[in-house]
Amino acid sequence: MSSPRAHNRPGRRAYLLIALFALALVLFPFLFWYGTWFGRSLGDSDLDAYFADRSKPRHIQHALVQLGERLSHRHNAARWYPSVIAAAASPNLEIRQTAAWIMGQDRAYPPFHQALLTLIHDPEAMVRRNAALSLAAFGDAAARAELLAMLRPYVVRAPVAGPLRYRLKLGDYVNPGTLLARVGLSEVRSPAPGEVRSLERREGDAVAPGDALAELSADKNHVWEALRALYVVGQVDDLDDVRRFSRPLPNLPESVARQAALTAQAIQARGR
Repeated sequence: MSSPRAHNRPGRRAYLLIALFALALVLFPFLFWYGTWFGRSLGDSDLDAYFADRSKPRHIQHALVQLGERLSHRHNAARWYPSVIAAAASPNLEIRQTAAWIMGQDRAYPPFHQALLTLIHDPEAMVRRNAALSLAAFGDAAARAELLAMLRPYVVRAPVAGPLRYRLKLGDYVNPGTLLARVGLSEVRSPAPGEVRSLERREGDAVAPGDALAELSADKNHVWEALRALYVVGQVDDLDDVRRFSRPLPNLPESVARQAALTAQAIQARGR
């Protein structure tokens, strides 16, 4: 005769369902990561398909990143260059930003240069910055204004009118896309990286479009990249901005000061 405890014991089907659920807990995050990780290698047919898939912007961005990997290893990727040019006109910020970076990796392709001269005027700071670095690789001084902006604090401005509610405080570090504030029902996200150096208005103030909301410090990595680019295209008028970084500064690595000194020397040599 079986005991009551035996009747309460889960059957084989219940154990199977539990095992499948545990597997799903592991498998679904892996599949999501596998589908969104840009380091996953793509073959030629994959690149063709991903560039053609306009319904999934992340596929196009993945293809761009993988194309950049090929270019960094000096592989011939010219067959996809028209797709990069098309991506530079995308309404998606991340795609334009990545395309601007890619186009600086082959200075022998004139259409890249022409597309970058448009992207340097993009409304988004990160697109302009990548375009400026790529234009410097072409030796084009049209990059200078944006490169100098990378050395200076960045002022975040109100996109609309309404009452202001800050979401951060002084000293916080933000990345592009970090929520800085709300103006009415609109979110204000950081267009660039940096430390919050000042909050320009009081909590609850009514602000108008274009009003300054916060000032961000120049990001150390962006400073270093801008100094390297100005080594190539900088002019004598840029020396004051460059020299500000030629001595050790708090929160900046020594490599920045060394690069500033090298950049200043290169600019002075060209100015003679």
